[in-house]
Amino acid sequence: MNGIPDIEAHELAALYRRRALRPSEVAEAVIGRIAAWEPHLRALYAFDPEAALASAAASDARWLAGEPLGPLDGVPVTIKENIATAGTPVPLGTAARPLEPARADAPPAARLREGGAVILGKTTMPDFGMLSSGLSSFHPLTRNPWQPACNPGGSSAGAAAAAAAGYGPLHLGTDIGGSIRLPAAWCGIVGLKPSNGRVPIDPAYLGRVAGPMTRTVADAALAMSVLSRPDWRDWSSLPPAEIDWSDLGIDLRGLRLGLMLDIGAGMDPRPEILDAVAAAARLLEEAGCHIVPVAPVLTRAMLDGLDDFWRARAWDDISRLSPGERDRILPYIRQWAESGATRSGLDVMRGYNRTVEMAQGAALLFRDLDFVLSPTSPNGAFPADWASPVNDPERPFEHIGYTVVWNMAANPAVSLNCGFGPDGMPIGLQIVGRRFDDLGVLRLARAYEERRGPRRPWPEPPAARG
Repeated sequence: MNGIPDIEAHELAALYRRRALRPSEVAEAVIGRIAAWEPHLRALYAFDPEAALASAAASDARWLAGEPLGPLDGVPVTIKENIATAGTPVPLGTAARPLEPARADAPPAARLREGGAVILGKTTMPDFGMLSSGLSSFHPLTRNPWQPACNPGGSSAGAAAAAAAGYGPLHLGTDIGGSIRLPAAWCGIVGLKPSNGRVPIDPAYLGRVAGPMTRTVADAALAMSVLSRPDWRDWSSLPPAEIDWSDLGIDLRGLRLGLMLDIGAGMDPRPEILDAVAAAARLLEEAGCHIVPVAPVLTRAMLDGLDDFWRARAWDDISRLSPGERDRILPYIRQWAESGATRSGLDVMRGYNRTVEMAQGAALLFRDLDFVLSPTSPNGAFPADWASPVNDPERPFEHIGYTVVWNMAANPAVSLNCGFGPDGMPIGLQIVGRRFDDLGVLRLARAYEERRGPRRPWPEPPAARG
């Protein structure tokens, strides 16, 4: 295998600067990697190798002149399909929407383009981003590189699969209930859900964020140095802040880390997942952290209330479609959303209030804790053609308990690999920080990453396995 696609983003700038490698060479190698993997994974949408090579050639000229646009100039990236890029339709993963070209780049895409990143194309997602799955009525079925018979998760399905397969070092996802972190866990990569508002996004709504999906913490931090720049189209964005994203050092001695092995509702976590997360906590304890067991913050009523609220919200969108358009929606999603019409206004308001209770309970944890450790997901691999780990639209959120709380509470949270199950599939550790302490979350993740030791080699395309 050509190792160029596996070079980390933070290493590429140094190679470009000393002319040891050119962006066009990297783009060509990544396009070759995609050619080997994509027939098996189907992670991409609107893949445009010609535009990528032209962008890389322009980056070659800037580096040769000593005038790069920034630390991501010449770095190959992919962008999740629901983040608009000028001229490309945004189907939102569903066959129900008309394919109208976007008029402009959404804020995260604009920052990457302004910084000279080489945009390879978009990545796949399920209908309306409302599944933790690579199943879609518009896109081909997206699969997991570790075992193509398994699901990569979602809704940032293609982004996670692309990162694990080595479609370049940087991939951009979105997260409203775990859509970055869950596929990151199941694909063995790093996925950061920033504090709500840290990365400007458009459209913005409750809980929605954009964030990097990478193979290393350092690359996620590098991406944040560009993605977090201001854009006034996002009414919910945080005030611009001077953050040195390259400063990933941290003194672990005396840090108080809450260990939450039980979130309180949803699927029971698998024993091997609990064991892997507990082992990660012990590793940090040996480095000087204080580990404090903490009680669950989620209840059955909260999870069910969230379901009521989101069903009604989804029905608000889908009810505006024509009957013919609705017929093209993935049946699982249509069944789930149409039931939103049966929720009363009081049901929906109570559901919204349960999300406020989530945020309140989460906030209280950080009175005397610096960070919280937990599983990212209670489950591991599940079949590629399933819509969710339980594959039941009447129980849609049984697997998102550990992640969705932090969307509602607006805390930064990162998932990174902490082991593998007996089936050889990755397990995710989630690290959560105080609101707005995005850098702290990355610092602790980096400290764990350094102490974790060598991990398994990344999967290779089936042809390369012999």
